[in-house]
Amino acid sequence: MHASSRATTGHDRTPVSRVTTIHTLGPAGTNLEKAAHHWFEEQRRDGRVVLHTEVEDGLDVMRFDGTEAILACAVYPRLHDLVFGNLDRLAMVDTFILDTYDMVLASRPEQDSIATIVTHPAPSCLVTSRGEISFASSNSHAAALCASGLYDSCVTTDQAARSEGLRVVENFGPVPMVFTVHAGRPGPGPALGEAR
Repeated sequence: MHASSRATTGHDRTPVSRVTTIHTLGPAGTNLEKAAHHWFEEQRRDGRVVLHTEVEDGLDVMRFDGTEAILACAVYPRLHDLVFGNLDRLAMVDTFILDTYDMVLASRPEQDSIATIVTHPAPSCLVTSRGEISFASSNSHAAALCASGLYDSCVTTDQAARSEGLRVVENFGPVPMVFTVHAGRPGPGPALGEAR
């Protein structure tokens, strides 16, 4: 499923064709990483995807010259901070809808009962009555924490669960998701490549 709005209107006219690097949430296997690669495929060009512990970490290393962007999603808990806290240096230049990986509740194969669950805050409501909930920085990180034995189970993607050798307890299926692309605004500020 895919729909797109090529937003290059308003006071920012940064064309999406200039974006060659996307910064987004890692580690490997997140829905945001999937969406970033999909976006470059839809643009019919190669691009570099850089993964970070938090979406906002990309702000510390990206170039603000229109060639680099941050990719987030509509359910990212701090999307409003990303947008309104960076009006001087980021512009939302595109949005699109793409199905996430299947979202699952997973545990280690030998785990019989579930008392503790680790999850990114966004999908946590899928398991609110299932156990004691703790938060991780991403779905992939949640899978890694569960696999390490720190938690009985996790909400994650089917891909991350497979990568970590976890067993799927319940499959919630894919979620049609709105993803947002925020390009670094060219203009006055630090020299190219400098963190702000």
